[in-house]
Amino acid sequence: MRRNFLFLITSAAVLSLASCTATKFVPDGSYLLDEVKIRTDQKNIRPSSLRMYVRQNPNAKWFSLIKTQLYVYNLSGRDSTRWGNKFLRRIGDAPVIYSEEEALRSEEEITKAVHNMGYMAATVKRSTKIKKKKIKLYYDVTAGNPYVVRSIKYDVPDPKIASILKRDSARNLLKEGMYFDVNVLDADRQRITDRLLRNGYYKFNKDFIGYTADTARNTYNVDLIQHLQPYKVHASDSARAHQQYRINKINFITDYDVLQSSAMSSVDINDSVHYKGYPIYYKDKLYLRPKVLTDNLRFSSGDLYNERNVQQTYSSFGRLSALKYTNIRFVETQIGDSTKLDCYVMLTKSKHKSVAFEVEGTNSAGDLGAAASVSFQNRNLFRGSETFMIKFRGAYEVISGLQAGYSNNNYTEYGVETSINFPNFLFPFLSSDFKRKIRATTEFGLQYNYQLRPEFLRTMASANWSYKWTQRQRIQHRIDLINIGFLYLPRISDKFREDYINKGQNQVFQYNYQNRLIINMGYSYNYNSVGGSIVNNTIAANSYSIRFNFESAGNVMYALSKATGIRKNSNGEYAILGIPYAQYLKGEFDFAKNIRIDRRNSFAFHAGVGIAVPYGNAKTIPFEKQYFSGGANSVRGWSVRDLGPGSFAGNGNLLDQSGDIKLDASIEYRSKLFWKFQGAVFVDAGNIWTIRNYANQPGGVFEFDKFYKQIAVAYGLGLRLDLDFFILRFDGGMKAVNPAFQTKKEHFPIIHPKFSRDFAFHFAVGYPF
Repeated sequence: MRRNFLFLITSAAVLSLASCTATKFVPDGSYLLDEVKIRTDQKNIRPSSLRMYVRQNPNAKWFSLIKTQLYVYNLSGRDSTRWGNKFLRRIGDAPVIYSEEEALRSEEEITKAVHNMGYMAATVKRSTKIKKKKIKLYYDVTAGNPYVVRSIKYDVPDPKIASILKRDSARNLLKEGMYFDVNVLDADRQRITDRLLRNGYYKFNKDFIGYTADTARNTYNVDLIQHLQPYKVHASDSARAHQQYRINKINFITDYDVLQSSAMSSVDINDSVHYKGYPIYYKDKLYLRPKVLTDNLRFSSGDLYNERNVQQTYSSFGRLSALKYTNIRFVETQIGDSTKLDCYVMLTKSKHKSVAFEVEGTNSAGDLGAAASVSFQNRNLFRGSETFMIKFRGAYEVISGLQAGYSNNNYTEYGVETSINFPNFLFPFLSSDFKRKIRATTEFGLQYNYQLRPEFLRTMASANWSYKWTQRQRIQHRIDLINIGFLYLPRISDKFREDYINKGQNQVFQYNYQNRLIINMGYSYNYNSVGGSIVNNTIAANSYSIRFNFESAGNVMYALSKATGIRKNSNGEYAILGIPYAQYLKGEFDFAKNIRIDRRNSFAFHAGVGIAVPYGNAKTIPFEKQYFSGGANSVRGWSVRDLGPGSFAGNGNLLDQSGDIKLDASIEYRSKLFWKFQGAVFVDAGNIWTIRNYANQPGGVFEFDKFYKQIAVAYGLGLRLDLDFFILRFDGGMKAVNPAFQTKKEHFPIIHPKFSRDFAFHFAVGYPF
C-alpha cells in the first residue's frame, strides 16, 4: 500500500509540474491554445467530419493524453543558441499561440461546410474559456432544418449525351427527398464526367455540368435542375456541341527520357520498325519484342476515346519490370478531321540487370551465427519483360548446450533458388484473347536447400508453378497450380533418434523426420480497401483488409493410389517410389481494420483463424505447414514458437510447440510521437491447438468446452521508426493470462507480474498487421 501511495504522490507531482511549465514560452497577453472542441445539435453532423476545417489545432498529444512534445520543448532554456536548447526545441513542439484571426477563419469554414451538407440556415457560434494563460476554444453548430430536394429536372440539349446518361441512370446519385448536399451534387458531376470520358468525349470535364436550385417560399424544399453547358474553350467563344473523339494513329517511343525530354520533338531516336501497322521508334536497339508492346494496349486505331482503356493500358505497361515509366499522350490531328487523336505511348527503360549482396547475423535461442546471400536479377530475359532471378545463400551457426554423443556442434546451411516470372498468363490450349483478358503473371520456381546439423543431414527440394493478378487495384489473387516439395534425410544421428524420435513413440517427430513428398495446390485472396499497401497506418484514413488462403495436398495422389491398388508401407501410408506423401486441407482467414482518430492517432484491430486437417495418407501435418504462436506478429508476451498448444507448457522442442488450429486477435492504439518515431499500446490474445491428442503435447488438443480457457493474453508497448520505405519495430510484451499454469497466481501474471518470467522483446520490420 505504501509503495502505491508513493507512486500516486509522485505521479501527481509530475503532472502538476508539467501543467505549470506548459505556458513557459507563452508571451504575456497571449494564450496557449489548450483545446478545440466542435459541438453539434444534430446526430447527422458528426464533429469529427468538421475537424478538417479547423485552421489552428492545439499541440499534439501522445496517445491523445499528454502533450509530451510541448513539455520537451519547454525543458529548453531561454538561450536558443545553446546546443542543448536547440536539440530540445528541435524534437519538441513550440506552444501553439491562440490566433483570433485563425479562429474566425475556422468558424467561416465550418459554417460553409455545414451549409454544403444541406443545412443552409445553420449557424456556428464561437466561444472561449480562459484559465490563466490557457484558452479552450468551442465551436457550437446549430444546424436547423435541412433543405430537401423536392423535384429534379435535367436540361441536356445534346441528344447523344442524353442517351448515354439515360443508360447510366441507375448510377444517378440525385434522388428526390435527398438533402440538398453540395458534396453529392459534385459527386454526380464527376460520375457524368467519368461516363462521358469513356464514350469518346476527350475534352469533357465536370465544369460543363451545372445546377439551378430554387427554394419554395417559407419551406425547406428545393427544386433542382441539372444543366449540361455547351462546349467553350473561353468565355468569349461561341458555343458548340461537345464532340466525340476517335483514336487515329498509335505510335510507340521506347527510349523516352522523362527527366530530359520536355517535348516529343526532343526525344532521341534513330531507328524504327512497323509491326501490324504500329510504328515503333527506338534508339540503337529495340529492347522489347513488338508483340509485347501491342499485347499490352487496351485500345486500337478507330476506337472511341475511352479513359478507362487508357488507365488499363497504364496498368498493363506498369506490370512490365523492363519499364520504369509509361507516359501516354494524345494530340489532335492537324490534317482533316479534328476529332481524331494521334496517340504516343512513351516508354522509359528500367535497369534490366542487377546484383544484390546481403549479410546478416542470426540468433537462435542464444546460438549466434552469420548468413550471407548473393542474388542476380534480369528483368528482361527474353525481351518480353520476363524477370529471372537466381539466389545463393549460406549460413553458419555454433550450437551450444548439446549433450554428449554428437559428432560436431555447428550448423551449416547452403541453398539456391531460382525463378522466372512472365508478365502474361501462360497455359496451353488457350487463345491469345483469353490470356490478355486475365492479365495475370506466371511464375515458375525451383529451390534447393542443404542443412547439416549435429542431429541430422537434411535436404529439401521444391518446384512451383503459380499465377498472380490484381483486380481493380484493391484485390490480389494467387493460384498455386502445383507445388512439389521433397524432404530427404540421408543421415540421422543415433542419439537424436533415440532421445527424440523413438522416445515415447513421438508421432510428430517420427512423421517429420522421414523422407516426405508434398504435392499441393492452393488459392489466396487479398483485399485492401484503400488499394495497394498501407505504409503508415498511423496517419492513414479508415481502411480494412481481408486475407483468405486455402491449400490442399495429396488428394490426386491418394485417388491414383487407391485406383491402382498399390500397397501401403509399414506405417500404413501410400508411397511413390518408396517415398510417402502428405495429405491435408488447410484454410486461413484474416481481418484487419484501421480506424483513424485524428491525424496523429489511430486504432488498429486484427483477428485471424486457421485450421489444417491431416487425413487419408497422413496422421499429422508436415512441420512446415503447422501453426505456431508467440513472436513479433502474434501474442507478443511470448517469444516465437513459445506458446501452446493449448495449456501445454513446452519442453524446449520446437516441434512440440506447434499445432493444427490457430486463433489470433490484437488491438493497438498507435500514435505519432516526434520526428519519425511512433508509439503503440497493444493487447494480444490467442493460442494454437492440435486436432488429435498427442502424448508428447498434453493439454494441447482443441476442445470446445475448454479452448476459451486456454486463450493467452498479453499487453505491452511498442516503438516504431518510420523510415518511409520501411518501418523498424520494437515491441515489449508482458504476459497477462498464461494458460500453461493453473494456479491463480501464475495463470494471471497481470496480477502478480514477474519481469524475468513474463517479458518478451521483439524486433521486426513492418507492422504486425
